[in-house]
Amino acid sequence: MNRRTWTLLTSLLIVVAFGLLGAFARVPFVALGPGPTYDTLGMDGATPVVSVDGQQTFPTGGHLNMTTVSVTDQLSLFGALGLWASGRYALAPREVYFPPNKSEQQIDQENTEAFNDSQTSAETAALHYLGYPMKVVAAQVVKGSPADGVIAPGDRLVSANGRPVTDPDSLRAALAGNKPGDRVEIRFRHADQPEQAATVQLGQSPSGPQGFLGVAAAQRPDVNFHIKISLADVGGPSAGLMFTLAIIDKLTPGELNGGKFVAGTGEISPDGKVGPIGGIPFKMVKAREAGATTFLVPAGNCAEAKSQAPDGLQLAKVATLDDAVKALDELRANQVPPSC
Repeated sequence: MNRRTWTLLTSLLIVVAFGLLGAFARVPFVALGPGPTYDTLGMDGATPVVSVDGQQTFPTGGHLNMTTVSVTDQLSLFGALGLWASGRYALAPREVYFPPNKSEQQIDQENTEAFNDSQTSAETAALHYLGYPMKVVAAQVVKGSPADGVIAPGDRLVSANGRPVTDPDSLRAALAGNKPGDRVEIRFRHADQPEQAATVQLGQSPSGPQGFLGVAAAQRPDVNFHIKISLADVGGPSAGLMFTLAIIDKLTPGELNGGKFVAGTGEISPDGKVGPIGGIPFKMVKAREAGATTFLVPAGNCAEAKSQAPDGLQLAKVATLDDAVKALDELRANQVPPSC
C-alpha cells in the first residue's frame, strides 16, 4: 500500500474510534430538563392525588399543578451534546445528583423520605392555616439519648418539667434552665393509650452546657380524619406548596383558583413558610406547555424565574402560604397578584 492509502486507513480508524467513543463512552454528567407535571386536584391513574377520608370535602375546579425536573443519567458523549444543543436541557455534574459515597438505593430512599416529609408538612401547614387544632409530637428521638427507650417517635408530648408543651419552642423553654444530670418529668401519650409519666435524667448537650433530652418536637394536626397523598415515582420536597393548596381547596367551599390553570413549586414548612427549590426554569416550561397561565414562584427563586419565564406565563411571588392563598384570591377576582 502506498502512503496515501495508509493515510486514508489511519484517518478512517480515527473517525471510527471517535464515533464509538462518542456513542458508547459515558460522561460524568446528567441532563436536567422539564419533568412531568401533575394536577394535585386531579387523579394519578384511578387514584386521587389528594384524598380526605372522614371529613366533608367540596368540589374543586381548574388546576393546581405541581411540577418536576427530569434527571437523565448514563449519558454518552454524543447523547449529552445532543440534549445540550437542543436548548431544552442543561448538563450538571453527575456527582451532585448521584454522590459517589451513596448507592442509588440510598439516594432513592432519601428522595422518598423528603417527599414523605413534604406531605406531612403540607398537611400540617394546610390544617394550621384552616384553624384545626394542633398537637406536639416527638418527631425524632436520638438513638442512645436519655429519651431513647422511653419516648417513641410519634408520641404526643403533654408536659416537660411541670410545664405544658404547646409547641416545639415550649419544650425547649421547659428544659432551658436544666443541666446534665438533672432529673425531669416528661408526660406523654403513646398512640391511644392513657397519658404516661416518666422521669428522665438529662445528658450532656452536644451544642452547649444545658441538659439534653434527645427529642425533636414538631406540631401535627390533632384531627380525627385522614389525608392521603398518592403520587408514584416522585421524590423530593418541592411539591409541598401545591399539596398544601390542594388540601385547603378540598376542605373549603368554592374553587380556590377560580377555575383557572395554576401551577407552581416550593418547599413548605409546617408553619407555612415557602422555601426555594432547584430547576425552576424547566418547571415553568413544562407548566406552560401543559396549559398553565399562572405560576406560583417561591420568593427566593424570583430573580431566576423572572429572567427565564416563558411567554404567556404570569408569575406570582410567594414567601408564605398566606401569600399563595392571597394570590389565588386575586386571580379569582381577575386581579393581578404581586409578581417577581
